[in-house]
Amino acid sequence: MSGDLQHPDRDPNRRQFVAQEQQPFGAILSCIDSRVPPELLFDTGLGDLYVMRTGGETIGPVVTGSVEYGPMTSGTLLIVVLGHQRCGAVKAAYKSIRDGEPLPGNLQAIVKALQPAYDQAARKGGTDPVETMARAQVELTATKLRSNHDLAPLVGKGALAVVGAYYSLDTGKVEVLADAPS
Repeated sequence: MSGDLQHPDRDPNRRQFVAQEQQPFGAILSCIDSRVPPELLFDTGLGDLYVMRTGGETIGPVVTGSVEYGPMTSGTLLIVVLGHQRCGAVKAAYKSIRDGEPLPGNLQAIVKALQPAYDQAARKGGTDPVETMARAQVELTATKLRSNHDLAPLVGKGALAVVGAYYSLDTGKVEVLADAPS
């Protein structure tokens, strides 16, 4: 937020250190939005994070498997589902569902995956339904991962935290929405 970046672990020595093996401390499922690169937002270096990016943090079997990889193979302790302000994927899905006009090609798969967040946002109401939907998507995705057949036992015994968070494009602040680890 302050712009006081440390740029840790981004030199040739770090690259050599992680060249043979990785043990990232966290996994982040984030949006494809070009303004939300997790490695830069959290000022991390090589080998620090597993990063998966999909439109609107949508998940399916391949993405879920990718999220599972770190906790199930290398003891990654943290999964963050990171949504953000003014998400284009959420906005497009919101308009598509509201207006009953499907998006072209495989974009409709994103719309379908975001339907539960749309439904939750419609129930909640609020002044900005797209932002409400974006936050709902984070919470729904984090809940789905937390209760995942393979991740739930790790969460249950305290070996894994699955956190929902929301990034403000305006301020640079990341707000934890749900289940911050103690």
